[in-house]
Amino acid sequence: MQREDKHFEMTLDAVLTRLNDLKLAVHAMIQKLEMEYETINWPTFLDNFALISSHLTGLTKILAKEQCPPLRNRTVLPLLVSMDRDETLVNITEGRVPVFSHDIVPDYLRTRPDPITEQKMQQNEQKAANLTNDAAMKQVTQYNKVVSHVLDMVTKAREEWEIESSARIQQTSSISDTHLLVAALGMGKGLKMTMPMGGMPPMAGPGQMMVPPSIRAPSPMGGPGLSPGNVQQLGKAPSAVKTNIKSANQVHPFSR
Repeated sequence: MQREDKHFEMTLDAVLTRLNDLKLAVHAMIQKLEMEYETINWPTFLDNFALISSHLTGLTKILAKEQCPPLRNRTVLPLLVSMDRDETLVNITEGRVPVFSHDIVPDYLRTRPDPITEQKMQQNEQKAANLTNDAAMKQVTQYNKVVSHVLDMVTKAREEWEIESSARIQQTSSISDTHLLVAALGMGKGLKMTMPMGGMPPMAGPGQMMVPPSIRAPSPMGGPGLSPGNVQQLGKAPSAVKTNIKSANQVHPFSR
């Protein structure tokens, strides 16, 4: 008996956790639909819907486990029924149930479905049990055809929407202009050199060598020229390596 009670408590805790997660997901989705209805997009809506679906699937798996005790065989009885307003009950139910009276007890403490709903469920279960394999395969095939047709329609509509969206987007860049800009910044292609206002000589361009003013050729305006001493000094560089040159007719010490 204690083992069954322990399993029952664990099942209730898991169910309550899933129900709280489901409640938060539904609340977040309703809030987005009410507050962000102008900016919400379809992928965000599908993500929220998938989250709710996952919580429902997890709740179904918990209730379908073999270790889960059949909750429909248990009875829930109220400890106190009153017509007065209960603030604690209001806070727990977030304002949905202000009074725990005789009118709402059968609805909120029901462990079995409504009699009409339960009757329809039994009819569907009996109909499914009496269904033959051939009829079931025919229904599955027909269902797959319908799903495939709907999928084709959705795919076609999506492709048309993507084509229309791409056509609406205006091109804001040019590949040729980008290449020209990169060539101008990196290699100076297409740029014109102008003489500055201060009379300074322009910088050396590609293929030209910059010559210092001390060895520059004389200009007509009387600028600094190239002196012979500077030419000799420029043409011959001092050597720091000492050499010892011997005559070729000297006998090699290791000659045979």
